[in-house]
Amino acid sequence: MTPSDEILDIVDERDEVIGQAPRGEATARGLRHRCVFIEARDAQGRLFVHRRTATKLLFPSHYDMFVGGVVGAGESYDEAALREAEEELGVSGLPMPEPLFRFLYTGEKHSWWSAVYQVRCELPVSPQVEEVAWHTFLDEKELEERLGAWPWVPDGVEAYRRLQRFRAL
Repeated sequence: MTPSDEILDIVDERDEVIGQAPRGEATARGLRHRCVFIEARDAQGRLFVHRRTATKLLFPSHYDMFVGGVVGAGESYDEAALREAEEELGVSGLPMPEPLFRFLYTGEKHSWWSAVYQVRCELPVSPQVEEVAWHTFLDEKELEERLGAWPWVPDGVEAYRRLQRFRAL
């Protein structure tokens, strides 16, 4: 099965399931679904930052400060957060990511309910080569310096800004 064939729950503006569709169709038709964003920090508190592969369906070769992805049909946000974090970081035995908040992301052509998490990854990472073309760990200052210089995934930037506001409360 390819990523485009993965079945997703399609949700309404209240995040209630109204149907299902293959991921490729959901993307092509702009159907609202669910995603998870996991902020992964190493033992020194630095953020995992990566460049997506050129083969990604959305935002190929863009940088991201979150690991994560779509929530499969019938899967909970929490299940997806752990699965996605372990897959993208290439680790097993990661602690359960801590849920922080949810928001509705709406871009030019796409919309999805987004659950934001945080996790500490003290294990050596071996990122999934199908998802991650390059990676490093950056502190907050280094990340902020690169925000204007690198092409970033827009949903990740929005999640990052919301996370900064959430923590400032």
